[in-house]
Amino acid sequence: MKTGGSAPGSQSSLRRANRERVVETLSAHGPLTQVEISGATGLSPATISNLVRDLDADGEVALSNSVRNGRRAVLVALAEGGPLLAGVAFGDRDIRVAIGTGPNDVIASQRMPLPQDHHADEGLDRAARLLHDLLVDNGRSVPDLDQVALGLPAPVDSVTGAVGSELIMPGWRGVPAAAELETALRAPVVLDNTANLAAEGELLAGALSRVSTGAYLKLSHGVGAGLVIGGRVFRGSAGTAGEIGHVTIDEAGPVCRCGNRGCLNTYVGSPALIAAIAPSQGPIGLRDIVARAQQGDPGCRRVIVDAGRHLGVAVAGLVNLLNPEVIAVGGQLARTGDLLLDAMREGVERSAIPSAAASVVLVLGALGDEADVRGALLRAATARSARVG
Repeated sequence: MKTGGSAPGSQSSLRRANRERVVETLSAHGPLTQVEISGATGLSPATISNLVRDLDADGEVALSNSVRNGRRAVLVALAEGGPLLAGVAFGDRDIRVAIGTGPNDVIASQRMPLPQDHHADEGLDRAARLLHDLLVDNGRSVPDLDQVALGLPAPVDSVTGAVGSELIMPGWRGVPAAAELETALRAPVVLDNTANLAAEGELLAGALSRVSTGAYLKLSHGVGAGLVIGGRVFRGSAGTAGEIGHVTIDEAGPVCRCGNRGCLNTYVGSPALIAAIAPSQGPIGLRDIVARAQQGDPGCRRVIVDAGRHLGVAVAGLVNLLNPEVIAVGGQLARTGDLLLDAMREGVERSAIPSAAASVVLVLGALGDEADVRGALLRAATARSARVG
């Protein structure tokens, strides 16, 4: 244990972290005075004054005269018309992009479908083209991009910057996705898991706001989780925390594409749900199952309820380990609302420690399908602040 001294670079690291806090605060609350920024961040007025001066010099904020409580004041806001941030979030079957000056100042967003098991070069090419078109449609161009955050629905190795498993996302294993997108866009790109980004979005302005310990579950063609510990997304030692879809819930269960048996995904992933309903309704897709369940179809509702109970078993383990305050649920299955959540709650109450089960709240995510792309914009904002700070 170290008992004295300071690590090299600790002052510069602290300054970068403080700068990120100011940018995040302005993103979340809009224009504020320096006194208000100090109150929101807990940083001293002198520190805020120095940080605002640096941000202003770098063109990241704009200052304007205003009146607060009958007195003249200077408002600090994220700069408009300057460099842009972009968020790119891949789903299992689609890609969404957004541009803005911050996570709460989204200029425009767009979605494009993708084929199943697409290859990295195809996906990254579509991401670059979609961003280009979105920028042009809004009177901007690719050189205006100052920072991009890229999200993939797979384990992301924070050490190598590559997708951690070709079995979970075929065609992407070992691909330096961030570096390749950087080459295409000529802008810095930071890479993360989409469930982590969705958790970031819900922390910023959604169901996890002000939550210290919690989780975000993305339930679509597979299951992913973003874990929140100490009010921040927890990524683990190598960036792959939260792969709840590959938690074993039955050692004698079906073989998963990851090679193990009885993973949660083999019970609640889209192939399992489609196979369960096929004998009675034929080969229909996940969106159809969700839509018919919403319309009251008994077979599709039963499939969703069964999925919810299986999810409850896995979530109970998470509840026992983390004792979270809130678990927010998003993705396509979340569109079935309480039909899914009630079944999950039943599974948690049956399998979790009673005191832990009683203290957790399961809710729908507040940002819907925009959670991960909003989180990507926040990730881009913090990455830019760290880079220039």
